[in-house]
Amino acid sequence: MKREQVTEKILDGKRAKGLSWKTIAKEIGGNSPVLITAALLGQMRLDPAQAEKAAKLFGLTKDEAAVLTETPYRGSLPPGPPTDPLIYRFYELVQVYGTTWKALIEEEFGEGGRPADGIMSAIDYDMTIEKQPDPKGDRVKIVMTGKFLHYKRY
Repeated sequence: MKREQVTEKILDGKRAKGLSWKTIAKEIGGNSPVLITAALLGQMRLDPAQAEKAAKLFGLTKDEAAVLTETPYRGSLPPGPPTDPLIYRFYELVQVYGTTWKALIEEEFGEGGRPADGIMSAIDYDMTIEKQPDPKGDRVKIVMTGKFLHYKRY
């Protein structure tokens, strides 16, 4: 059984039941809606208790639920610029602001006037996504926090 098949079954169940990702995340519990959604789309993993709740919600077999607990092969996008407009905007943000983010993060975490040499973790990481009402048109609010990791010198 392939992980993609389990994902398709979950998406079919979500559609058939008219569920939102927020509702699904509440039903499964234990982590943020972002992590639960990522797990159900094949990019993270659930713990066994969460997988059991997902199985009940989506009518998954024991073997299908077990797949949800396995460490996935991450990276769901094909190589090259993404073609989906919403995903492309993130690519565009990195293209335009990536070097700025890098410079500002390195400066913020540096010491003695020297920039830090490191990265923001995407493993020790949190993210929230919210709708922010605005009279000119609702906005997307994304907050990402990741541990700063210095490159090790050896």
